[in-house]
Amino acid sequence: MQIITDREFHIEEPTAVAIGKFDGIHMGHKKLLEFILSKKEEGLKSAVFTFDMSAASFFQGRDIKDITTIGEKRIIFEELGIDHLIEYPLNDETAHILPEDFIENILVGMLNMKYVAAGDDLSFGYKGLGNSELLSGLAGKYGYEVEIIDKVRLEGRDISSSFVREEIEKGNMEKVSRLLGHPYSFTGSVKPGFKLGRKLGFPTMNLYPDKDKILPPKGVYYSEVSFGGAVYPGITNIGVRPTVSEGDHVSVETYLYDFDRDMYGQNIETGLLAFKRPEMKFETKEELKKMIDADIDQGREFFGI
Repeated sequence: MQIITDREFHIEEPTAVAIGKFDGIHMGHKKLLEFILSKKEEGLKSAVFTFDMSAASFFQGRDIKDITTIGEKRIIFEELGIDHLIEYPLNDETAHILPEDFIENILVGMLNMKYVAAGDDLSFGYKGLGNSELLSGLAGKYGYEVEIIDKVRLEGRDISSSFVREEIEKGNMEKVSRLLGHPYSFTGSVKPGFKLGRKLGFPTMNLYPDKDKILPPKGVYYSEVSFGGAVYPGITNIGVRPTVSEGDHVSVETYLYDFDRDMYGQNIETGLLAFKRPEMKFETKEELKKMIDADIDQGREFFGI
């Protein structure tokens, strides 16, 4: 997959394009991507156009946490088979591009767009004045095909990044998995921790989530960890370990069943399957160990192992 981060570029091959924020890359996004990927059979390369930062954060000047980081999006897009990913710089100048100029100069001129799949709520260009009607209306002038894609719905509601974000904040990880089409996950390299788990008899792998990534409620989750082409069942604590630490640095700490490999420095993906209990502070390490033993036993029942 080619990743383009420059303002000026040109793709030689004709492309099928999807435009959007793609935060979370949920089931609605995946439906859109299926349409552009299907155009490979007609000789078109697939291209995703997005910005290098959240438009909401840029225009509203407030911190909006990501469902998927830029690095995580890149991994997902590559796994899906996207040929070109454009992470276009968002700044005062690019935010003032007029909608038709965006179509003519960027989509057609730079991306060599011959097909575009879009939802009916698409907005682009200065003040978001560009929409699916304008995109369709200019198709003949600029020589591309437009396909407007119906929304994917769950429980009577359109699937959107806002919907996903709400459920993450509630800790409803089973519903989040249905919205995304995969478990909500954290990726990164395994870092050293306090090694308390190892001393108590259950070694863990620690990730420290990106500061811009949205977190579910602190607590214990049934989880799975992926690396090396395999998936392992586990129990994950997200929080600050209040029994043994006075800090506020959130970690994603996972115990894997029947696993004893040294994973320091290895890249892993930890997916959350279901919320088990909130994070708790215990008076003694013995009480903490007793609770973790119970968590692990109940996890075996959850996974049937």
